[in-house]
Amino acid sequence: MKDIVTNVGVYGLDESIKASKYPFATDTEQCNSDITKTVLRLAQAPKGSGEDTFLNGIIVQFDLTLSEKAWPEAQRYNWLSFVSSMSSMHCIMKFDLDEQCNEYVYECTKRQLKHDIEKYNECPSEELFLQIIYNIPSGFCLTARMTTNYRQLKTIYAQRKKHRLPEWRKFCAWMETLPHSEFITGKSE
Repeated sequence: MKDIVTNVGVYGLDESIKASKYPFATDTEQCNSDITKTVLRLAQAPKGSGEDTFLNGIIVQFDLTLSEKAWPEAQRYNWLSFVSSMSSMHCIMKFDLDEQCNEYVYECTKRQLKHDIEKYNECPSEELFLQIIYNIPSGFCLTARMTTNYRQLKTIYAQRKKHRLPEWRKFCAWMETLPHSEFITGKSE
């Protein structure tokens, strides 16, 4: 499976670390972005405790490629905001199925879909279009631009790091590469 996360940007890290010190500050200009024991304690507070809210300010944007099987799992939680995404409805007739399908899709499945797409491109019909759309395999992968934050990634990491789908484990492994990933994973560097 190719890289599932690309084009990553992390924003507001230093500013949010500084802001985590505001509750005990009498002069916020004296706060800095140094990682202290208190900052780590706040970041690693239990989910839902409210102690880790400064993580909301650490914004992460990236392109995420998941299978049709994994996307509904990502969408059922308010973890990620979609900026934009690829569309099978608009582009199924143009995709290279060998590139879009993961290694778990049977060759015979791709072969049948390619046959139907070729037939559709020669003589389009609504019936054939629906037959193609409804037979896209679960291992068909699409990319979306996502926006989230460290607090949400902390929740995803806790819930998905040992998931049966390999793409979730890869996504969690990617989180471990982010700056100050200990805020997300709870693991000390």
